[in-house]
Amino acid sequence: MLTPRRIEIFKAIVEEFIQNAEPVGSKALQQKYNLPYSSATIRNDMQILEEMGYLEKTHTSSGRVPSTKGYKFYCENLLNDSRMDKRMEIAIRDAFDAANLNIEEAVRQSCNILSEMTNLTAGAIGPDSNTQKLEHIKLFPITERNIVCVFITNTGHTETKNFLFDEDIPFSDLEACTDILNTKLKGVPVSELAARMEDIKPDLSAAVQRHDLLFTAFVRAFVRFANENIYFSGKDKMLYQPEFEDITKLKKLMTMFDDSTVWKQMHSSKNALAVTTKHGAQLTWYGDLAVIRSRFRVNDIESGELMVIGPSRMNYEKIVTMLGYAAQLIEDMYNRGGNGNGR
Repeated sequence: MLTPRRIEIFKAIVEEFIQNAEPVGSKALQQKYNLPYSSATIRNDMQILEEMGYLEKTHTSSGRVPSTKGYKFYCENLLNDSRMDKRMEIAIRDAFDAANLNIEEAVRQSCNILSEMTNLTAGAIGPDSNTQKLEHIKLFPITERNIVCVFITNTGHTETKNFLFDEDIPFSDLEACTDILNTKLKGVPVSELAARMEDIKPDLSAAVQRHDLLFTAFVRAFVRFANENIYFSGKDKMLYQPEFEDITKLKKLMTMFDDSTVWKQMHSSKNALAVTTKHGAQLTWYGDLAVIRSRFRVNDIESGELMVIGPSRMNYEKIVTMLGYAAQLIEDMYNRGGNGNGR
């Protein structure tokens, strides 16, 4: 059974392994953590914790490391209320206070900061396109062959796409195309935009000289818009984690980064172990990978998530606190008016 002594020993093992990534032995544990138990007692309890499935013995050492079941127990029961790191608090808050910074830019900048300060990969999953509707489209010609397109949804979400054409597109075509799209597609769910383009093709053909090029460009952009609501920062950080020195594991992880559905459905996978902490963060273990998520509300029906991705051996207390703080700032930003702009 899990006695208070075994829980104390187990907690020390988890924290030591998180810090040093080395299997933990009884003697080193006793000395470093000033445990008032003999080395033999600690060793015996470690054996029992291993038999219970909370610890594992590595092939290369007599020490123990936490198992996935052990990490789940630790995060469910032993996480302390960690105070926010002041440097992190200031850095994230400054990202949201920056002038002319819209919500998407603030989310991405938060991911960049989270990645840098955890030395892990950070990501964000935006609101589901099934609940968002197109509000407005704006086209900005850089040259006659390079056009920047901005999509704006009813929730204030913006998406920017760059159109590069092999032929010149007259400015009059851009104006006519924009007017038709805004008239015919306003209020259409983002997930249905590509399909609805076929309905307005005759209108484009009648009013737009280069309708074929613009039609194809918008269909492709709408398909991407409906599916690409995920962002990662610091994917290269995983190269420096001992757990991913195996090139096969690393290749599998990099493939996962290219498939947004993996991250949206991971918590319900039969191969994953998931738990929600008392802080509201959702933790998922998938093989050697751990994902910590914190949700932010956009409105009554929409939400997004911030996440940090790394090996199971990560500083859960610190990261849960960071994610919760950043997610709350994003939620506050949406609720200040929902127009996609900062203060």
